Amino acid sequence: MEPSLVTSIGKIQLERPVMLASGILGISLDVFNRLYRSGAGAVVSKSLSTEPWDGYPNPTIFGINGGGWINAVGLSNPGAPNFAKMIEPNKDVPIIISLVGSIPEDFSTMVEQFKNSKVIAYELNLSCPHVAKVGLEVGDDPELVKKIVSTVKNSTNVPVIAKVGLGTTHYLNTVSAAIDSGIDAITAINTIRAIAIDVETQRPILSNKFGGLSGTPIKPIALRCVYEISSKYDIPIIGCGGISTWEDALEFILAGASAIQIGSAIGDNWIHVFNDINKGILQYMKRKGYSKIDEMIGLAKKS
Repeated sequence: MEPSLVTSIGKIQLERPVMLASGILGISLDVFNRLYRSGAGAVVSKSLSTEPWDGYPNPTIFGINGGGWINAVGLSNPGAPNFAKMIEPNKDVPIIISLVGSIPEDFSTMVEQFKNSKVIAYELNLSCPHVAKVGLEVGDDPELVKKIVSTVKNSTNVPVIAKVGLGTTHYLNTVSAAIDSGIDAITAINTIRAIAIDVETQRPILSNKFGGLSGTPIKPIALRCVYEISSKYDIPIIGCGGISTWEDALEFILAGASAIQIGSAIGDNWIHVFNDINKGILQYMKRKGYSKIDEMIGLAKKS
């Protein structure tokens, strides 16, 4: 019998465990359809705010030696109301809406915009490292996290995911606060606060100075976080950070993730990366004798 790639993240069931991460190709329904047909199990929108944001001026993205990127786009987005109208025609694509804000009411207001849209979950961005008064500043405040999660959970019956990152306080405090407030799953991790400097101009390269480091350099850190969260809490986890191959994806599954997200790797091979990873996982399952994804989740923790 052919192994199955179906996986469950709490109440969310996906045909395939590989998703598009927030921030990459995340504002076009046409692109969402193409990614889904190319093997993505779900797509996560760019982080949306209550109103449109322009983001930062260029330069906003810088490639680093050895792979990876530092970006400070500034959460540019069309705003939740406009995006909700754009995805209303969606019939088939499993879409997860990423939301960013600074107070609980921001999030409940945005959730209301999507009541007529086909949405399988909301992902709360509690960890953007380069925009003031949202993201990490929210995630670093466990009491605010509790209020936001509780508010969103009371505003919708759709599953809610918290995306956590590495801020000034221990990220497990954020995870704990979200779980205490009824979160359905955790995405770990977001990009990591970083900087690049031009030695000729002797100035930071990005217009915002600081940005978020993504790609291959953060994979071991993200993997460690998934392992730690799954070892301490009984909560579904989505792994994110530096994943570009089927081997990377399996590492996160073995560490405790039920699914994974692809971000920076999209830039290299966005049409084929999802199917390539899916095929690699299937071949591995056949070779090892597994029939379902959940048979592999967390195996790295067993002695």
